[in-house]
Amino acid sequence: MMDTFIGIDLGTSAVKLMLVGADVGILNSITKTYSVSYPQSGWSEQNPEDWLNAVERGIEELISAVDPKSIKGISFGGQMHGLVVLDRDDNVIRPCILWNDGRTEKQTAYLNEVIGRRNLSEHTANIAFAGFTAPKILWLKENEPKNFARISKIMLPKDYIAYKLTGAFCIDYSDASGTLLLDVKNGDWSAYMCDICGVKREQLPELKQSFERTGYLKNDYAKRWNMGEVTVAAGAGDNAAAAIGTGTVNDGDCTISLGTSGTVFISQDNFSVDKHNALHSFCHANGKYHLMGCILSAASCNSWWMESILKTNDFAAEQQGLQAKLGKNDIYFLPYLMGERSPHNDVNARGAFIGMRPDTVRGDMSLAVLEGVAFALRDCIEVARANGLNINRAKLCGGGARSALWRQIIANVCNVEVEIPLAEEGPAYGGAMLAMVACGAYKTVEEAASALISIKSAIKPDAQIAEMYQQRYNTFTALYDALKDSFKRW
Repeated sequence: MMDTFIGIDLGTSAVKLMLVGADVGILNSITKTYSVSYPQSGWSEQNPEDWLNAVERGIEELISAVDPKSIKGISFGGQMHGLVVLDRDDNVIRPCILWNDGRTEKQTAYLNEVIGRRNLSEHTANIAFAGFTAPKILWLKENEPKNFARISKIMLPKDYIAYKLTGAFCIDYSDASGTLLLDVKNGDWSAYMCDICGVKREQLPELKQSFERTGYLKNDYAKRWNMGEVTVAAGAGDNAAAAIGTGTVNDGDCTISLGTSGTVFISQDNFSVDKHNALHSFCHANGKYHLMGCILSAASCNSWWMESILKTNDFAAEQQGLQAKLGKNDIYFLPYLMGERSPHNDVNARGAFIGMRPDTVRGDMSLAVLEGVAFALRDCIEVARANGLNINRAKLCGGGARSALWRQIIANVCNVEVEIPLAEEGPAYGGAMLAMVACGAYKTVEEAASALISIKSAIKPDAQIAEMYQQRYNTFTALYDALKDSFKRW
């Protein structure tokens, strides 16, 4: 009987569960959706119970065609930064405040301006961004003091699922890096930051490497699903898990993700900090480090434009014929629908179309959305290049990577060779690989990546188109500066 492993990608709009054989790759995958609540403008919340229900139903379907006794391990990739708080009876106190929630402008400014960026960087290797967990804790303390007083456990989204499945109160270093409570360089919770946020160490999870076993599947779940003893590994934040799933594990490797958010992820053997803190300095799921730039709206921009504005689900039809316009479109789109993180760190930023004329057509605006996301990702790449990193090749993953047109745009706008992994599954696949390492199927994450990851295709930038996009990128970078003061008036 072949050993199998489950990877769980707890995303913002859905959870994706994947069954993977250690030697044969992906055997099955299931997706279960759930809703996001927007109780006020700029706010974003979810009910953790919805995640758990989706995971439970998903696992039941996932394993229906295999012997459940073959399943040896489970691990995770998960949306980062979300604040999940439980009381002493393990009840969820309030809905989770998500990674793309923008309510913490005041608390973020307090941390950066009063506590100070230098102090924050010294103690955590990062500065405060509105989506990080620490500003959310401060918001809760100031605005919902009764809920704050009830807190017994603080955790991130995927760790809530792991806790319910195992009873182990743990978190991995990559996800913990995004809380602004972790001393990334020294690998421990920062007493300095805990004191600022009014958090006790016992309220925080035990720190583990992403590929470490944190526990075993509870007996009631094992019996319910007819499984044997199943190891559960700590898992990783979604971007670190996606990097594992694309084989971005060696020094200098780069992955660009086109998910709900967009990221530029650069693997590093050694700890480093961007001198302007525009990139995050986090722990990697392989036990080393990475630099990451994150834009809050990526594929979600295209979904918004197609579904909410154009009222269509036929994404491919809308992209037909647009390839001929690459580098020639004179419409610009600023993709800041939820504010922006890297490199601007501006919760007030807004999306905008610029440059329309009487001859502007639907296709021009559709193309501008794809290009605007690519330009914003290039902003992050340029910060990395300014730090001396040579980025001329990147793996591409995420839902947006399925678009051949968008792949070409990314290659030409960022002037990098774009590689498409054979398994374009990102965090769920990475989670399954981490479970394999925890169970001993592979000795290291790097060994697993070498055995399981291969490249399906590569797209090289066209020199002429890349040069045209260079001119357009110069204009794009000027647009945010021209509008940022206006954004504050909304």
